Amino acid sequence: MIKLRFASIIFLIGIVATSLGQQPKKPTSSQIYHELQNLNFLGSALYVAAHPDDENTRLISYLANDVHARTAYLSLTRGDGGQNLVGPEIRELLGVIRTQELLAARRTDGGQQLFTRANDFGYSKHPDETLAIWNEEEVLSDVVRAIRKFKPDVIVNRFDHRSPGSTHGHHTSSAMLSFEAFDLVNDATKYPETAKTFGTWQPKRLMFNTSWWFYGSREKFEEADKSKLVSVETGNYYPSLGLSNGEIASLSRSMHKSQGFGSTGSRGNQTEYLEFLKGDFPTDNTNIFDGINTSWSRIDGGAAIGNILNPLAENFNFKDPSAMIPQLVQAYELLKLSKDNHWKSIKLPQLEKLILDCGGIFLEAISETETINPKASFKVNIEAINRSGQPVVLNSIKTVSGKALNSNVVTLTNNEKTELEVQLISENDMPSTAYWLNKKGTLGMYNAPKDMIGLPETPAPEQIVFNLQIGRASLSIVRDVVFKFNDPVDGEVYRPLQILPEATSSIAEKVLIFANKNSKTVPVTVRGGRDNVSGTVLLNAPAGWKITPASLPFSLERSGESTTLNFTVTPPVTQSEGLLKPVVQVGDRYYENELVLIDYDHIPYQSVLLPSEAKVARISIEKKGQNIGYINGAGDAIPESLKQIGYDVTTILAAEISEENLKQFDAIVVGIRAYNTVPELAFAKKALDGYVENGGTLILQYNTSHRLVTQDLAPYELKLSRDRVTDEFSEVQLLAKDHKILNTPNKITEADFENWVQERGLYFPEEWGKEFTPILGMKDKGASISKGSLLVAQYGKGHYIYTGLSFFRELPAGVPGAYRLFANLISIGK
Repeated sequence: MIKLRFASIIFLIGIVATSLGQQPKKPTSSQIYHELQNLNFLGSALYVAAHPDDENTRLISYLANDVHARTAYLSLTRGDGGQNLVGPEIRELLGVIRTQELLAARRTDGGQQLFTRANDFGYSKHPDETLAIWNEEEVLSDVVRAIRKFKPDVIVNRFDHRSPGSTHGHHTSSAMLSFEAFDLVNDATKYPETAKTFGTWQPKRLMFNTSWWFYGSREKFEEADKSKLVSVETGNYYPSLGLSNGEIASLSRSMHKSQGFGSTGSRGNQTEYLEFLKGDFPTDNTNIFDGINTSWSRIDGGAAIGNILNPLAENFNFKDPSAMIPQLVQAYELLKLSKDNHWKSIKLPQLEKLILDCGGIFLEAISETETINPKASFKVNIEAINRSGQPVVLNSIKTVSGKALNSNVVTLTNNEKTELEVQLISENDMPSTAYWLNKKGTLGMYNAPKDMIGLPETPAPEQIVFNLQIGRASLSIVRDVVFKFNDPVDGEVYRPLQILPEATSSIAEKVLIFANKNSKTVPVTVRGGRDNVSGTVLLNAPAGWKITPASLPFSLERSGESTTLNFTVTPPVTQSEGLLKPVVQVGDRYYENELVLIDYDHIPYQSVLLPSEAKVARISIEKKGQNIGYINGAGDAIPESLKQIGYDVTTILAAEISEENLKQFDAIVVGIRAYNTVPELAFAKKALDGYVENGGTLILQYNTSHRLVTQDLAPYELKLSRDRVTDEFSEVQLLAKDHKILNTPNKITEADFENWVQERGLYFPEEWGKEFTPILGMKDKGASISKGSLLVAQYGKGHYIYTGLSFFRELPAGVPGAYRLFANLISIGK
């Protein structure tokens, strides 16, 4: 179970629907006015790119808050392939975090968030590789689905579809797929299933959000032909929100905390440029929606609705928004009669929310327990209050399937709270977890149920419908059932209600390396998902591995309680790899999942169910040296990996580095991106050089060339670049076959580079002093050979090693050859 806490963050823009488990927003009059402005604009824009952080938050905020367009960001991936600057989660769990960071960003800038099933498998140099791994046809179908479902008038690509090979393959692929989809979405013979479900659609125009950067320099951009460019001013100030567009955009950008994208708010004029690609070129080249009817007259019966709502915006009652409720109810009744089902499905919920917000009408359903089991019965506390002089009647409370929970008619008089208790029996037997992780996918694609493709997160497992009568209008208001408690520090805290199994299990160490034939004790932790749960646990192992005892009993009294059971695992004599898989038996039911809890204050609390397993590997490995000092960087699991093969690892604080403190260590390992993220390292070179000069071994793992705390990384010339080898199957040449680093204490061969994951390495140096010996050569398809992945130099009596090899991925993945090679790095000179 992972539980991490960060400082509390308050979202400053309360104009967007809350996410699962988020505290409900209580908008001010100014924010209600902003809602009304959004209600009166009937136009949609879709922004398309590849990853979390790719989106231009200035343009999204401008479209949502200045133009008042319904705006969404379609991120083809969830960002699973990057690094994590706020914690240890990588891959699938990082994708969960970045999904929630995108949702936090959209809550801040006013947009919506969409996805495809594409998996961020890591950096790709060319769209040919990207689209082969992603399954081009399926991702294209997801893009077509997103456009048909969202029905944007305008599509904006973040990247240039005409630049394959010049940037990240995911980036170019996102633009290429959007460009192709533009011509497919109005053809019912293309992807007929989504055409039948959502109808066909033809956007008005497709644009590319260009800038001087894509032209190579500001000077070249100034000289370029701009006849096909639309320019919009995105630096405006919004008095009703008290923020400029640039400030909102920076707040949104700062939600990408796992990537370290904190951004300072900007004020003043800012121009964004969009290159016209397809469709109708706007006559007014400062208006993205030029030529598109975005008024209420756009829809059947809309003119009469606009005649009611437009004057409310022009003469907004900031002192008492509830005075507008009769007119809003009148517009609501007219909209229900419209034959335009698309805009009706969008604007009716907006009108409902506006009516409730104007009246200060608060509706809430709070579960008495945070977690339930499938099909369980549980209590829900209801709160309903009307804080206006307008008459409101609560006719009934029902489940979404229509089952009555309380049929007593209650008049909600001004500022008098109504509280009820209802018993709810869950109609949902699916556990609460990220839906795209429920079934195993491929390297490039997640496996998602058809009805959930594109959704940012799994819908709330339980909902309640409040049936209200406000004037002549009958409103059915759906509320998620959530959990709420009081924290001594944070006060009122909301969390999503979770449906979880009655038992889960986990092995803390996800990779267990057996460097010899000795047995190890492997603890298995069992967690109860309800009160009074008991059963047995067994541990499945690969052929040739011995597990004792065969099973162990457990008994837990309280939900959330856990116990640890110890199994003895004995490896085979010869090299072997496989998985240990705990199985929990409760009665006649078997549970094989692990529960991972992700708790950061900038995103909602997350429960993720993953297969409970740990990789085991019997590796033929020798090592020299024992005591390792580790200087943490941006976060990785290498210290734990080194302990697996018998090293004693001590964390060294960068501020405490001195030659005297370093003497005790056989080797010093510097974590990934340490020279990007640890300012104190700018002053540590003298001590580190002295340590090496006196016989020590210093291993510096990859850093990026951007935002280094010092350019002085090594005792000799060393210049970093963006060079990388992304193909984990690429051939590796042993350039220095006789070098001791390839021979002692383990003989390294080409076979040690088999079964690597995600990539070979990244940010290799491009220039280095003659003192360095390049050890390995590798390349991606169509590229020239790179020799900077592993450089070794003798300095005084010791050795300085720089490596861009992705050990931070390979060791936690249990890749045998990576362990053998890293042991050689540590052992050099011993």
